[in-house]
Amino acid sequence: MIPSQNSRRTFLKETAIAGMALGTWGRVVGADSGRRYSLAVIGCGWWGRNILKEAIASGRVRVVGLCDVDERTRETTAEQVTDLNGDQPKLYNDYRELLEKQKPEIVIIATPDHWHALQTIAAVKAGAHVFVEKPTGHTVKESAAMLRASRESGRVVQVGLHRRIGPHHVNAMRFLKSGAVGDVGMVRLFAHSGGGREKPTANSEPPEGMDWNLWCGPAPLRPFNSRIHPGGWRNFLDYANGQLGDWGVHWLDQVLWWSGERYPKRIFSTGGRPIAGPVVLNEREQTTDAPDHQVAVFEFESFTCTWENRRFAENGPERHPIGAYFYGTKGTLHIGWRDGWTFYPVDDSASVIHEKSELQEPDGHNLRLLWSDFMGTIESGKTPVAGIEIAHRSSVLPLLGMISLRTGRALNWDGEREVIVGDPEANAQLSRPYRAPWVYPT
Repeated sequence: MIPSQNSRRTFLKETAIAGMALGTWGRVVGADSGRRYSLAVIGCGWWGRNILKEAIASGRVRVVGLCDVDERTRETTAEQVTDLNGDQPKLYNDYRELLEKQKPEIVIIATPDHWHALQTIAAVKAGAHVFVEKPTGHTVKESAAMLRASRESGRVVQVGLHRRIGPHHVNAMRFLKSGAVGDVGMVRLFAHSGGGREKPTANSEPPEGMDWNLWCGPAPLRPFNSRIHPGGWRNFLDYANGQLGDWGVHWLDQVLWWSGERYPKRIFSTGGRPIAGPVVLNEREQTTDAPDHQVAVFEFESFTCTWENRRFAENGPERHPIGAYFYGTKGTLHIGWRDGWTFYPVDDSASVIHEKSELQEPDGHNLRLLWSDFMGTIESGKTPVAGIEIAHRSSVLPLLGMISLRTGRALNWDGEREVIVGDPEANAQLSRPYRAPWVYPT
């Protein structure tokens, strides 16, 4: 779908606002040399343009290349860039050609999950710093390969875990770590949305100008379907890992941030599609194949963490629709999204403590701060707030949860060696076969 002129004007307006607000909302970490870096984008859809908006608003980049397998998407994004700052980026269908010809210093990667590893590794090997969307990889060993490539290249890799830097998240974490919640023995994470019975959607030919074969890349080549592209791929397990991979990684990352523990020792997950119905995939039509509900349990050394998601019933009866409950001896802390954070003390005579969220609109995220941190760490050498070392550990957790769901049993996880103990079948799912001619990263 070609973005409308109205959406183009919105992009321009929001980028201008981001530029004006940068000085007050979040400053670059470390020295600001004033140098402008050559930048390229791989994946020019909605979220790629959101990140690009912040990059342009910073005034620190020259946009030299745009890559997307949809010709209309990359052409419309190029027009937006030219309108904003006069840059006339070269357009590419294949990221490998972009990296070879443009040799960008910074690359934004906002493609579906199954592409993150190959494109990140190629970019850092080409000498670029990378801002890649979460989760790091589609499988555990992809994520490990990304981490290894970043270390070997010396390039900065920032991952889109923007809740690491959002103001109300930072303040809630400070409150939690102060001991005000007491000893926390259990954490409950959740993200629920509406839904119901799913009817199959008819397959069709890809839109004119779209390279569907390259979109699928190393993953299985399904028939094109409008439920997959644009946006719906998150609930197709060939390309992502459902709600646990999409939303769960944000909240599991909050748990690691708070606890300081690097990994759980045991993971179990269960779920299914009793409401959405059976999975359909044939030459005529298909449905999503992610579970319509899932529960995962992560046993850490000093606490237990649970994850819940469902695509039905939403969350009306509870106070909060999404987020994390930290249950402590002095009370319960909820860290949410648009509803900020709230502490409910055990002592009935004590007051509830609440802080409103402070978010970028219209999408309600904190990309501006995360981009500022990214640029600062490139120049200062400091560790990124959501760097690949941190993000790898957080991304592994939902991926292990999905392995447990598929195998139907608990996993004993050796986080130091990154192996599942005593379970060859489950260990085999730490990676997956690639479709030729793509080669799995090592």
